[in-house]
Amino acid sequence: MQNDNIIQAEGVHKTYDTGKVKVDALRGVDLSVLRGEMVAIMGPSGCGKTTLLNVLSGIDDVTKGQVVIDGASIHAMSDKECTRYRAEKMGFVFQAFNLLPVLSAVENVELPLLVAGVKPGYARQRAREVLALVGLAGEEHKRPAEMSGGQQQRVTIARALVNEPAIVWADEPTGNLDSETSAEVMDLLCQLNKQKSQTFVLVTHDIAVGRRADRILRMADGQIVEELRVGGS
Repeated sequence: MQNDNIIQAEGVHKTYDTGKVKVDALRGVDLSVLRGEMVAIMGPSGCGKTTLLNVLSGIDDVTKGQVVIDGASIHAMSDKECTRYRAEKMGFVFQAFNLLPVLSAVENVELPLLVAGVKPGYARQRAREVLALVGLAGEEHKRPAEMSGGQQQRVTIARALVNEPAIVWADEPTGNLDSETSAEVMDLLCQLNKQKSQTFVLVTHDIAVGRRADRILRMADGQIVEELRVGGS
């Protein structure tokens, strides 16, 4: 692992203003993540975990502060530049699998490449390779409804990895899975983290998931209040 930060956040604030009430979702967050590290963000509901993930990844804007991803100030980019940067550098895994039900597994996985302008032949080949990597060789033509929850989450992970992103953001990646399947998905994420030296930032309420990371960052009231080094496994 190279000893350099791929994610750097300084003085990040996020305020939601409804016109009637202002909610300070993030209140001065400072954060750094090493290249190739796996970090879990934990804390009670409403503490700002998902907001922090969305702000760090450029899905949501900051009210104040700066986020630098791999040397680029993400919130200084235009919407178009940020969208392209995310497509090229990042992968996303969500609790709701967000798979298109009318498409097969391989079609769901190749979609980000096709959107990025990759030739269809290579996109299909690459999608098959990544599905094999996550243990779904031979399942390429099944649609989501024909797959278990664990298989659907593996397709989601394959889609997140297909463009070989530097960073994978995961919001409750095991939230819809039973404990056995959850452990299998975390085995897969940890294996990919080690093999590919990709950076993973996970939001989770599950301490069993958090313990698999290198570090746990605990949040409360829009701030990081504790950091635990757990070592990963």
